[in-house]
Amino acid sequence: MSWSPEECRGQGEPPGDTHALCARLVEKPSRGPAERPESGSGPIVTRTASGPALAFWQAVLAGDVGAVSRILGDSSTGLAPDSVFDTSDPERWRDFRFNIRALRLWSLTYEEELTTPLHVAASRGHKEVLQLLLRRRARPDGAPGGRTALHEACTAGHADCAHVLLVAGADPNIPDQDGKRPLHLCGGTGSLECAELLLRFGAKVDGRSEEEEETPLHVAARLGHVELANLLLRRGACPNARDAEGWTPLLAACDTRCTSPADAEATTARCLQLCHLLLSAGADADAADQDRRRPLHLACRRGHAAVVELLLSYGVSANAMDYGGHTALHCALQGPAAALAQSPERTVRALLNHGAVRVWPGALPKVLERWCTSPRTIEVLMNTYSVMQLPEEAVGLVPPETLQKHHHFYSSLFALARQPRSLQHLSRCALRAHLATCLPHALPRLPLPPRLLRYLQLDFEDVLY
Repeated sequence: MSWSPEECRGQGEPPGDTHALCARLVEKPSRGPAERPESGSGPIVTRTASGPALAFWQAVLAGDVGAVSRILGDSSTGLAPDSVFDTSDPERWRDFRFNIRALRLWSLTYEEELTTPLHVAASRGHKEVLQLLLRRRARPDGAPGGRTALHEACTAGHADCAHVLLVAGADPNIPDQDGKRPLHLCGGTGSLECAELLLRFGAKVDGRSEEEEETPLHVAARLGHVELANLLLRRGACPNARDAEGWTPLLAACDTRCTSPADAEATTARCLQLCHLLLSAGADADAADQDRRRPLHLACRRGHAAVVELLLSYGVSANAMDYGGHTALHCALQGPAAALAQSPERTVRALLNHGAVRVWPGALPKVLERWCTSPRTIEVLMNTYSVMQLPEEAVGLVPPETLQKHHHFYSSLFALARQPRSLQHLSRCALRAHLATCLPHALPRLPLPPRLLRYLQLDFEDVLY
């Protein structure tokens, strides 16, 4: 039995009644899979205070296939495999959540206002319940809340549920309410198996999201998912596809951020693997986005020294500017504090050894203040000048605790104020200036002892002469 929305409002129950707060059952509308019902033209809503609705939810949430089967087999409950639960009433649904938590069933946390048992089973990995609902003719592509059950299964990484849905005829290329296809949602645990299944059942390897125009390879690169990116490339994904902002997957990979200094090494390692993979597949190492930012700019800003060295080995320009006039060296020196855990001195040295234009001398005090806790970064910058370019009062820019911790280096730095550099250093500067633009190619070919060659390439000594 069903009522109109007006009649439903007349069937109110006490606010504390768990059964009354359980759900609203909505007849499945006939519309496209990713559409939501429009205001004022939706399906007839029913509200029930009877026990079967609550029991149905409990059984689906718990994955109790026997209970789900018994409830659906009882025609007197009026429940169906395609029943849609409406959670859009904030006041009533808040109380319902509280009651469900008291029953130790705190799991109904969907952002969508509308959901179905099929979606719940897929998102929680209840394969047997999913199979039962599909045998009872639940529609695999239903999306009352904007997502199909296949979207839910792939988001949660439940490959067995994704397989059940695909075998039942679920479309692997349907976009959700955000314009993302199931393949775009493969990013967490179990996502590789889900992606393999989607591709096997006809998912478009370069299918784009509707707003960002991202391909699944963009998503894999942005998330640092090396195995998924490898799978997509092997299946023919384009390594140079551009999204709405002109980003390629390589740009997305180079923009990988470290969430904390503790994971800096692991993040950079994943980023390096991804860049190796993409470049080997033919990605353009110097592709610029709409703001003319290149992979080198992003890798420098994120402090990925090994990636910077890799990109420079592919011959990218160290002095290319973005629309803001920033070069890669600017990006490296303006990077976040988290870059300190990722050897910023390596990034700066690599850029300078590949012909990067030096920092304007007037900006060196600001650089000293910003990077004083990384004395090797200061060292490699100062070793590109034949004359020390710091004023005597620059000592006040370094905190006392930093001066004490790196006493040997900073004593040598400030002792050189208005003093000539060593003859050895002046010879290095002269040779580097002579080689100029061919520096990265010429230096390694010089018939010099390894130690002297390293010196010319600004090897670290932790002291200035």
